[in-house]
Amino acid sequence: MIIFAPITNKNMFNNILKSFLIASFGVILFSCGSADKQEIVNVYTHRHYEADQKLFDMFTEATGIKVNVVSASADELIQKLELEGANSPADVLITVDAGRLHRAESKDLLQAVNSDILNANIPAKFRDPEGYWFGMTFRARILAYSKERVNPEELSTYEALTEDQWKGRILTRSSENIYNQSLLASIIANNGKETAEQWAAGLLANMARDPKGSDRDQVKAVAAGEGDVAIVNTYYIGIMLNDANEEERKAAEKISIFFPNQGDRGTHINISGAGVTKYAPNKENAVKLLEFLSNKESQEFLANINFEYPVNPNAEFSDLLKQWGSFKADDLNLSVLGDNNSEAVVIFDKVGWK
Repeated sequence: MIIFAPITNKNMFNNILKSFLIASFGVILFSCGSADKQEIVNVYTHRHYEADQKLFDMFTEATGIKVNVVSASADELIQKLELEGANSPADVLITVDAGRLHRAESKDLLQAVNSDILNANIPAKFRDPEGYWFGMTFRARILAYSKERVNPEELSTYEALTEDQWKGRILTRSSENIYNQSLLASIIANNGKETAEQWAAGLLANMARDPKGSDRDQVKAVAAGEGDVAIVNTYYIGIMLNDANEEERKAAEKISIFFPNQGDRGTHINISGAGVTKYAPNKENAVKLLEFLSNKESQEFLANINFEYPVNPNAEFSDLLKQWGSFKADDLNLSVLGDNNSEAVVIFDKVGWK
């Protein structure tokens, strides 16, 4: 409820007007600070990890720049940027998967950034060729298999999961999930549309159940015996193994991980990344934040807390990631995943992958 009082000065009028706008229209307004004009950077983020907030706090401590955060799903944030247009207070968009970053770029919601620091810290394959977005971490999309029911020597490639021996044994998420869309986009890029369609149809025929749930749910389903092999991202396994919830830990302990396609193109990887928004009111601070997140110390912090692989080649992996061992990763520039996203969606619909 807004309480109207006599307006005695201009500052009071401005404060009341701001309160009225917030209450009436639900617009999120970022404070520009006190009279000393505190420097800020406004972040729209899809990521929901405590580690991220700790890094933002560290950035503020190091630079004096306050980080204001709005969290929502990637689709909601992209829609929000579209609706706000040139009036958007957002400086940075952070989300997961190159497909979503490409979507934001294709909607003209990001601007190109040329930073020597970002270019030095982040290898070319982890960033947009024109500087519209930058990977901050990467994760491998691996095969999580039952220790009890699967011999790892039976596993080889994503493509081999369509063979008859895996009928009724494969678990994965829906085709609406961006991780699966990007996996199929990588198969399109490497093997062509026809092969990608055959793979999608073959994997669908071998599923243990209709696609549903999160990556964690796939791991739990393997642990419960609903299927034998799940396609999931590595960092979910790390998080589950270190979860305070005993059920999560026990489920993860029943599976092992396998990096597919080590004999050819390598395991599909994807990123969590960020871009500077097109109308960023604090562009300089936005670039500083991205540079901070890409430095060796920040990268190692994320690797140890979130079990994500650092994109900065100078950063060390966490002990768990080292334990899993090195692997050959698909060397595609991840911008290709966005380029092939729409074709991947068409193929999923065509074969009936829900």
